Amino acid sequence: MVEAFVRLLCPECTKGWETEPTSLPNHRQNFTCSSCGATRRLAEFMRTERDLNTVKQFE
Repeated sequence: MVEAFVRLLCPECTKGWETEPTSLPNHRQNFTCSSCGATRRLAEFMRTERDLNTVKQFE
């Protein structure tokens, strides 16, 4: 079985990281960067449209 992951990029501090989509909230909910504390909708942290679609599949 292939494990899914998504790539995130903070729009404030530009920190990038990867995580499992099942560990994330709904893409419309607020998400906070662990590095700088910026809070925005999770969808705004998605690096690509493909990452956003992957998160939506696991909701």
